[in-house]
Parts: sequence; structure tokens; C-alpha cells
Amino acid sequence: MKETETEQTLKKVKRNSKLLWLAFVISLFATIAFWFLMNNSNPEYEEVSAVVLSSEKVEYVNRKTNTRTYKYEVKVKYDGKTYDLHNAHNAYSYVEGKTITAYKANNKLFANVEGVKTATPLANTYYVFLFSSFGLLIIAPSYSAKYRQKKKEEKVNPK
Repeated sequence: MKETETEQTLKKVKRNSKLLWLAFVISLFATIAFWFLMNNSNPEYEEVSAVVLSSEKVEYVNRKTNTRTYKYEVKVKYDGKTYDLHNAHNAYSYVEGKTITAYKANNKLFANVEGVKTATPLANTYYVFLFSSFGLLIIAPSYSAKYRQKKKEEKVNPK
């Protein structure tokens, strides 16, 4: 007995829905696992003293939504070279000429150890799985709703 086109479509939508939910569950477990791995990691870094050259709070305005975002740009000098200080949470703590403690990892200077941890490949993998989990959490229910809708249409209008 040959399946109708509607039955074939219904099977495809059901299969895709199940695959998306499975991908969501796998992505969620991977996100949790990578979160623990990232937080328990001890990346290699060196604690150094650097001199603040400049610090400023830069304002970015989204013209479409008229929202403002702030970024703190801090320049420091270490070992005769100028570096951007990553993961700075304010500008007022970094007074020009002040010696600060920074953390050097992968030829970059960070304001704190958390900045070092979140700049690792392990952290990047965590963020990929985190955002894919959110995406799948939006897509999977829509496919499930699509499947239920097509199933309901098949009951109402059988061919």
C-alpha cells in the first residue's frame, strides 16, 4: 500500500521534530558539562605588573533601537609593549600612571582570572553549545507544533 503525500510529509515532520528535540537534549547536556569543565579549569597565566597608560568609557549607540552600550578601553604598558587590558569592568579603577596587577595569557593581558578562563577554547565551546541550546529550544517546539497541526489536519481531512 502506497503512502499518500500527506502521510509522507507527516512522517518527515515527526522525524525532524524528534531529531531537533534529541539535538536539544544533547546540546543541553554538553552545555552543562562544558560549564563544569570551564569553571574547574586552571588555564595557564602569569600574574604581572603593568602601568596604566589610558582608560576610557566608550559609548556605542545603536541608531535603530537608540540603545547604548558601554565598553571600557584600558591601555597598559608591560615589558616595554602596549597592551589592551581585556575584561575590564570599569574605567575609574585604572588611573593613568597607576601600577596594576594583570594576568598574561596567550600574549594578552586580562584584568582578572575570569577573563583568562572565558578566553580559552574550552569556554568558546561552552558558549557555542549554550547558544545552540537556546536556538534549539526555540526551533524544536515550533516543529512539534507543526507536527501536531499537520496531524490534526490529517484527521479532519483524510484522503
